[in-house]
Amino acid sequence: MKPELPRRPEFFSGLPADIAARLVARATPVKLNPDQTLFLAGDPGDGCYMIDEGVLKVEMASESGINRILAILRPGTVVGELSLIDGRPRSASVAALKASRLRFISRAAFDDLVAGDLASMRMVAALLAGRLRDTNLALASSNFMPVKGRVAVALVALAEGFGQPVGPGRTLIKVRLSQSDIAAMAGVSRETASRVLNDWLRKGDISRLAGYYCIERPAAIEQAAG
Repeated sequence: MKPELPRRPEFFSGLPADIAARLVARATPVKLNPDQTLFLAGDPGDGCYMIDEGVLKVEMASESGINRILAILRPGTVVGELSLIDGRPRSASVAALKASRLRFISRAAFDDLVAGDLASMRMVAALLAGRLRDTNLALASSNFMPVKGRVAVALVALAEGFGQPVGPGRTLIKVRLSQSDIAAMAGVSRETASRVLNDWLRKGDISRLAGYYCIERPAAIEQAAG
């Protein structure tokens, strides 16, 4: 049985098929329990992880000590890939939001199979540079938004990544997140996020269904997101 190729075409599609297959063949399985840490900022950058099942969050502490969630990752994505290029310590922390299954590709395996292929290395480097640029632009632009807009942007992003339609115009965000998690995504305090979310709950713009947030009036949230 051939190993399954990673479901992250923008990261692996530029690699020759045989190299991609051999990378996956050398990957080792990893299991995480809910709330279990995969790695912390400052840990050795020894490879990347492909997410096969579950949900992970990527977070970083700001200078003021407040955690900022940079991304919520679902199956088919890769985390920690920057270490494949620079081998430096992790720049952010990653933890599971629910039980997760991953596959680990070591930097040694990557170097062994890819480092000698100049075209592949250029492709990977260009992709990583683009992702870093997009992340920096998103963080910079959010700093100029009002707090309600930041929370709205977080909900819209979650709906795009994890949304499931549950009726005309209604979208259930099928990942369990606390108000603290949403605050960390928006880069605001938990108290501020709570105030904004509770205001939308009172207005009926959002609701809570079985522990999940549901966007009831997408137009209102999208308008707040700008």
